Amino acid sequence: MKPTSEAELAGCVSELKTPVQVQGGGTRGVNGPGDVLSTTGLSGVTLYEPGALTLVAQAGTPLEDIVAGLAAENQRLAFEPMDHRALLGSDGAPTIGGVVAANVSGPRRVQSGACRDFLLGVRFVDGQGTVIRNGGRVMKNVTGYDLVKLMAGSWGTLGVLSEVSLKVLPQVETEATLRIGVPDAATGVQVLSAGLGSPFEVSGAAYDPVAGEALVRIEGFAEQVAYRVGKLRDVLGQIGAPDTVEYGEKSERIWVNIRDVAPFHGQAGDVWRMSVKPTDAPGIAARLEADDLLFDWGGGLIWARVPAGTDLRARVGSFSGHATLVRASAETRARLGMFHPEQPALAALSRGLRDRFDPRGVFNPGLMDQVVEA
Repeated sequence: MKPTSEAELAGCVSELKTPVQVQGGGTRGVNGPGDVLSTTGLSGVTLYEPGALTLVAQAGTPLEDIVAGLAAENQRLAFEPMDHRALLGSDGAPTIGGVVAANVSGPRRVQSGACRDFLLGVRFVDGQGTVIRNGGRVMKNVTGYDLVKLMAGSWGTLGVLSEVSLKVLPQVETEATLRIGVPDAATGVQVLSAGLGSPFEVSGAAYDPVAGEALVRIEGFAEQVAYRVGKLRDVLGQIGAPDTVEYGEKSERIWVNIRDVAPFHGQAGDVWRMSVKPTDAPGIAARLEADDLLFDWGGGLIWARVPAGTDLRARVGSFSGHATLVRASAETRARLGMFHPEQPALAALSRGLRDRFDPRGVFNPGLMDQVVEA
């Protein structure tokens, strides 16, 4: 099913007799029971006001079209969404609706916030075929219940997005990345914390244990960036050993690789992502016994590559945060689930929301149903 209008989408949903897989570009490797209900027929930017920093697009619009259109006006999506294709070996084209549905947010989250923080409004079709609108098309018009943020990260389990409204930001003049040599994860996270805690507006903070480097990014006007780099070198050099500073395109390439978890591309095994407290990251990472690791968000995000079929949650035990299985076989996904099990009270709330918006259970059933046993 590939409706080409919101009205057609609503009609398709109202006539469903069996569950469907709600899907955008199909690049994130999420499969389930039933036929695919694709949003790629709903494509195109319907409103773009550069002066108001506002963009409205249909959910199936390819992300690359959004990025190109913004670049033509020297603007960007500040949350720099990840491209999963190389990591997952998937094809297709990521869509803006898929980005919102999965709340896909890259390294700049430590400064700018997540995808959901840039959502102004949404239109979606619920499980009974009703079109629902929430929020607005411009920043001054955001009103009503906050279904906008509820839809971000719901993975198509509450409704099928048909249109999203986003706040965009101006492009920066230049950027620089400090590469700081560190001996271990604890020192790496210490460097990242010092950078993020400084007044110098760090917009990226990652640690690559293979290279033995903490990576700290600064963006802005060239003169300001040069000044802040100098100040940060003084601060961080007291902890690690600043080796080099990369500017412009070299810096950009570093963060594309961090964003897309490039060190794991073409490497065997399952891939997990863990959201944790940065101060807990070194200890948690040590318990993972992973084949490969990559830290982002100042240590608050750990990417781990482990042998196929490994339940990473069993290895780490109890911790404050959650783990998501990003890449694995269908059998492993079925056995372990994709998302971290919810505590019973939170699971009851989640089920209540799904029952309200999808009472027939037709959207991605079972995708987010894991519950911690009492």
